[in-house]
Amino acid sequence: MNTVRPLRIGVLVARKEGFENWELMIFDRIMADPRFSLITFIVHPNPFGDMKASRLFELESHLERRLLARQSRYTPKTFDANRQRFDDLRVLGTYAAADIDVPRQLVNERELDLVIRLTPASLSSDAIRDLPFGEWAFNFCDQRSRKADWFSYRDVISKSAATELLLYAKQDDGRVTSIASPSFNIKFSAARNAAFLKERAVTLLMRELGRLADRRELKAEPSRRNDVVEPPSSVDMVRYAGGLSSHFLARAIKALRARMHSGSAIWTLYTGRGRIDDFDPRESVEIPPTKSDIKADPFLFQYGNECYLFYEAYADGDRKAHIAVGRFRGDKIEPVGIALSCDHHLSYPFVFRDGKSIFMMPETHQSRRIEIWRCVEFPLKWELYSTAFEGRSAADSVLTRHKGKWWLFTNLSDFHAYEDHCSELYLFEVDGPELKRIISHKHNPVVIGSTVARNGGRILERNGQLYRPSQCNAHGIYGYGLNIMEIEELSLTAYRERCIRTITPDFKKGLRGCHHFDAAGERYVVDARLSL
Repeated sequence: MNTVRPLRIGVLVARKEGFENWELMIFDRIMADPRFSLITFIVHPNPFGDMKASRLFELESHLERRLLARQSRYTPKTFDANRQRFDDLRVLGTYAAADIDVPRQLVNERELDLVIRLTPASLSSDAIRDLPFGEWAFNFCDQRSRKADWFSYRDVISKSAATELLLYAKQDDGRVTSIASPSFNIKFSAARNAAFLKERAVTLLMRELGRLADRRELKAEPSRRNDVVEPPSSVDMVRYAGGLSSHFLARAIKALRARMHSGSAIWTLYTGRGRIDDFDPRESVEIPPTKSDIKADPFLFQYGNECYLFYEAYADGDRKAHIAVGRFRGDKIEPVGIALSCDHHLSYPFVFRDGKSIFMMPETHQSRRIEIWRCVEFPLKWELYSTAFEGRSAADSVLTRHKGKWWLFTNLSDFHAYEDHCSELYLFEVDGPELKRIISHKHNPVVIGSTVARNGGRILERNGQLYRPSQCNAHGIYGYGLNIMEIEELSLTAYRERCIRTITPDFKKGLRGCHHFDAAGERYVVDARLSL
């Protein structure tokens, strides 16, 4: 029986202890996966090189991490530092001849396939040259000193739309190549932003290591850039402090409004005529909210000769929503009633047919499972039909049938400290609404990055082509924009899509975001967040 040798991995570290949560999570997952073998930890003699930050920034960075990015300690399940090999280059160098490249010798003695670098300082060029798949690192590893970490400060201060998380490789010929570079929505605090992205980096790294283990070939593109980012200056920190102050003032006002049972995000709907690949939201007609009936996450359903609208419904000040339904009378909605209400929050009422049966798969992430409800009496009576992913946190799930196979697209949250449904799209082949047979895609999550990953409506087919609406979460705004993704490849071993258009909240006046699309026949509907 032919067996593939596990990838032999080394990790370049600054010390033998005091690892951060995201680092422990990586070690833990590598140890638990039979495709990998964690051979050694290489301790760099000068891990931070000449990277320095001012004492003022060191103090600010320390305080901000403790106050705004504090998290419970991650407890590894398989990794134990006391049972690992640590090769200290400083110690090894004292015993080596002057003409010996100690890192290179170590790479060859340990027969390493690649090294994951967690320090600003790299291995020697000759050592990297002898690594079949190079030295891997994240861009945030390059933006730190012994006492401070300034990753994402520049993005927050400059109010960038998103922060790029770059995983890159240094290879044998000195080239720097980009392995993956997803982008994520900006948070108000740079320290919190960095901590969040480091947790996302765990999933990204494990996916790319899995692809490498399967292909034994590094598919990477020339890196656009990996520029040196300096620590924030005093002027930068004044600007940053002003931004933080404004944020906390806004939060205080929001909390006060919540106590007064108001201040919920206000969404509105727009409807018009068009298809997913050609609709023009500028020509749409508003279906305005009322204070007691705010509408979001709309799904259309054709029943007989009438078009129904299912949507997340809540009143201003409510902390949870239910699913309501109405029917179109021209471009206006006639209320029908409450379709589904539970003790937990409900949204995203994906309604679909399978044969003669009608089903609804609402978002129920607070119940820690996916639920599918079957219609008993349309449109107001439903019974629980099936559940899946017990104990998991899933959001905005949709099913689609394509070429005789059912596919489940869902946004699972793989997290320790930061639960988030905007960053990762998971794909599964399933048996249909029963959800008894679930086969994971080989390289889940198939999409990473909050600017593209989260579902924004049902999968639609047009002229034989599949389209996936997705959310563009950017500019610090949840649901800032709406992407239309064209699915180019769909199987259990491959998934590929491309963005053919992005709708931003400028198609009507007074909008702050738009994040959902659905269509039935010639009618479409989108939602939009009002600037209130």
